[in-house]
Parts: sequence; structure tokens; C-alpha cells
Amino acid sequence: MTTIMPQSELVRRAAAYVAAELTERGQAGLYALLDDAAMRFNLTPLDQQSLERLFTTQAGENVAMSRPVGD
Repeated sequence: MTTIMPQSELVRRAAAYVAAELTERGQAGLYALLDDAAMRFNLTPLDQQSLERLFTTQAGENVAMSRPVGD
């Protein structure tokens, strides 16, 4: 049976998924992982940006310069 889940719960689950995967993979595949989480948890573009900001600022990166050129 399919249940409707609040968007905030999807964001929390996506954040937990990204955090768990980062412990296994490391920071190298962060943007691919964020894209995967956005698709897997059906996040809006705004939610995806918030998730990206959360993980790039936690890593101590400069948010404005953290996105690879061409993305």
C-alpha cells in the first residue's frame, strides 16, 4: 500500500541516506550522491539545494565555489 509522506520527512530521509553513503564512499562522489538522493526521494529543486548546502557547509567548503564547473 502506498502512503503519502510529508515533504519534510522525505528531506530527512534523503539527508540520512546521503550521510550514510558518505561514510562509506567519502566526499568524492558528493554531487552524484545528492542527485541520486533527489531522484530516489522525489525532492523538489529547492529541497535539493538545501540538502546540497547542508552537506557542503558541513564539509567546510566554500558553498559558492563547491559546485564543479559545468554542472
